[in-house]
Amino acid sequence: MISPAKLGLFFAVVFGVILLPGLDMAFVLGSALAGGRRRGLAAVSGIIAGGICHVGMTATGIGMLLKVVPGAFNALLLGGGLYIGWIGLSLMRGGADFSLNPQVEARSRAATFRQGVLTSLLNPKAYLFMLAVFPQFLRPELGAIWAQSLVLWLIIALNQLGVYGGLAVAADRARRWMQGRPGAGALAARWVGGLLMAAALLTVLEGWRRI
Repeated sequence: MISPAKLGLFFAVVFGVILLPGLDMAFVLGSALAGGRRRGLAAVSGIIAGGICHVGMTATGIGMLLKVVPGAFNALLLGGGLYIGWIGLSLMRGGADFSLNPQVEARSRAATFRQGVLTSLLNPKAYLFMLAVFPQFLRPELGAIWAQSLVLWLIIALNQLGVYGGLAVAADRARRWMQGRPGAGALAARWVGGLLMAAALLTVLEGWRRI
């Protein structure tokens, strides 16, 4: 199996990548502010589940297809950007208010999980990582590729749980502080919506530039 030194290096690289603001982080933040800690953690769970698909695609060679056929990756960039932009626009135009609403939270966790999976699958940063970094840590001579991929995915999942889970808890506390302050909640909703739209715009521009 992969040496402990290589696993430590992979952990450090993954931690640095996850700390960079992106679509996943913005989605977790928006979900936790809108629906509280449980909804934020549902978003984290969806993103982690989406990571299983990333690892599976890389291990089976589908990731190489995206590398060989640039048009497929461009479509991914554009699709991901438009999807996240739609979520951001909905927050800004829907009169959202990040205040406590337990009934909405309980009704929306499953949908948030599914959105988290989709957000992960449409996140171009994840594919860039899987194409450029992930294969560097796989060695056929060290055993089954699927087993090595599983170990590396566990490291990715632990980092996502720690970083995004911590963000969800912090956002939930901020949401509780905004209870009884509808002006602050509405402002936060517009701010997160704008953040999502900005991330989406950068993603779409990157996809457009590659066409």
